[in-house]
Amino acid sequence: MTMAEKIILKGRKVVGGVAEGEAIVSRGPTMGWGNFDPRRGIITERGHELEGVKLKGKVFVFPTPRGSGGWFYFGMTSVYGSNPVAMVYKKGNALTVHGALALGKPTVTDLDRDPTEVIETGDWVKVDADKGIVEVTKKSK
Repeated sequence: MTMAEKIILKGRKVVGGVAEGEAIVSRGPTMGWGNFDPRRGIITERGHELEGVKLKGKVFVFPTPRGSGGWFYFGMTSVYGSNPVAMVYKKGNALTVHGALALGKPTVTDLDRDPTEVIETGDWVKVDADKGIVEVTKKSK
């Protein structure tokens, strides 16, 4: 029996709290306005690698936002119960901060390593936003 590989990333808190769950990773930027359905908690952008994938109960990992203030829609998932349990992103802006605040779930950014290169869909991720720590347990291969 082998021990699962653990990786610790250090970053900056956007919204505090602690949560954990299976990662869902977008390698490309994500967009809110017209490309995300908060009621179902899915990305609806045609051709996006996560098109149709549910974010509910997952740790949503992505590189950067794309587009306008539609990022608020990611936060609206909390209203409908279709929300991710946490978010981790490489580089954000006012849009992602606004979405994270509306979501109200632990969110970390500005990590010491690119989370989209370290974390894979299916990895188990614990986000301790209060400490700015993201602990990744790699999925078994």
